[in-house]
Amino acid sequence: MITRDGIHRTYDTIRPYLRRTPVVDVDLGALTGSGAADAAVSLKLEYMQCSGSFKARGAFANLLLRDVPGAGVVAASGGNHGVAVAYAARRLGIPAKVFVPTVSAPAKIARIRQLGADLVVAGDRYADALAGAEEWAETSGAMSVHAFDQRETILGQGSVALELAGQAVELDTVLVPVGGGGLIAGIAAYLGDAVRVVGVEPDGAPTLTVARAQGKPTDAPAGSIAADVLAPRRVGELVFPLTQSYVDDVVLVDDDSIRHAQSALWQALRVAAEPAAAVGVAALLSGAYRPSPGERVAVVISGANLTPSDLDT
Repeated sequence: MITRDGIHRTYDTIRPYLRRTPVVDVDLGALTGSGAADAAVSLKLEYMQCSGSFKARGAFANLLLRDVPGAGVVAASGGNHGVAVAYAARRLGIPAKVFVPTVSAPAKIARIRQLGADLVVAGDRYADALAGAEEWAETSGAMSVHAFDQRETILGQGSVALELAGQAVELDTVLVPVGGGGLIAGIAAYLGDAVRVVGVEPDGAPTLTVARAQGKPTDAPAGSIAADVLAPRRVGELVFPLTQSYVDDVVLVDDDSIRHAQSALWQALRVAAEPAAAVGVAALLSGAYRPSPGERVAVVISGANLTPSDLDT
């Protein structure tokens, strides 16, 4: 269902609505403040994507590749997917309704409203918002746009890897944030066995880690400062087989490491990464992932839907 050719075709469709986000190279020493040269790392700056995260790719893929009914679209989201669906719907003139939980960041809730979507705050966690969105889809006839467990969503997110492959040549490893798994599934499906793909999760929301241990998607804890993005309770049913085939490893980072990575990215590079977007750098700085000598590593900085007060200045 999810192939390199499919991702290429999807990218051809959604590319007019996206930014080709840049890749920058940095020594880990610059991020740690040691000043010494260390392993070179490439950062894929998806926080600069339209709507402030990679989620715009999957949102446009759904709205452009599927037949949208007159009732429009509905989505459940921890925040970024809702912003992306609201953004894409506004660009394409489609009615949108977005359900978010109370844990969603105020900046993301405000952005969804600014983009003109009908916003509903429902329950404490993503699963509560999803239940509300599913009920609305059934009663209204609106098309459901799933945040991660939808073919078109995964195809769209896979275009991150398509771009990265042409921007960071001779790459060995990509570190990818994991929540429901749509991003890592798309990236892994595109890269296949050519590049090592490693997922990074908060230790308070180990969705893929638990699924791999159980051999199937299974409910996991949903904590962490990144809970609005990386804590959907369980990894997707479509996502899991792709991760089993193509994801080499999953590592965990704690909240203190995530905060440190956010601060390091801001202080050293003025990269404004929300907690979920900083987990890959957290894995490198904390030692949760240790590159081998000469290993060429890329990290996806997935989103920046936050407010300036969230960063240390």
